[in-house]
Amino acid sequence: KIMSTKTKSELQVVTAAKNLCSYVLIATNKSPKCFRFTLVSRLQNLTLNIIENIYRANEIFVQSKNLQNMQKRLEFQHSALTDVKILAYISLLAREQGCILPKQYEQICKLASDCQYLLGAWIKSDKRYF
Repeated sequence: KIMSTKTKSELQVVTAAKNLCSYVLIATNKSPKCFRFTLVSRLQNLTLNIIENIYRANEIFVQSKNLQNMQKRLEFQHSALTDVKILAYISLLAREQGCILPKQYEQICKLASDCQYLLGAWIKSDKRYF
């Protein structure tokens, strides 16, 4: 079961990424050992990268007419978004290879989709601001 790790003022996208990461760690915990240094490590590292890039983007203070900071923030947001898409593919590959169960794959896809939607909305919102 996924534990929600939301704090009072946390962005929804951060909560979604944390839930995704938590679930991937749980789902891959009992994966066959032959996948430990390939698919399992990739899945786990990608979820950690997603959270890292979201935090990095959120730490950049943006104000009107500061295009350099906005560009940096967008780069981190897009890196997180790309990692979510790669995670979805690698989880499909993991399911096909028997590394994770079909139900685990479905849950990862749902959580990744939530994360992708919220990242997209955040990027769109930032673009409207500038």
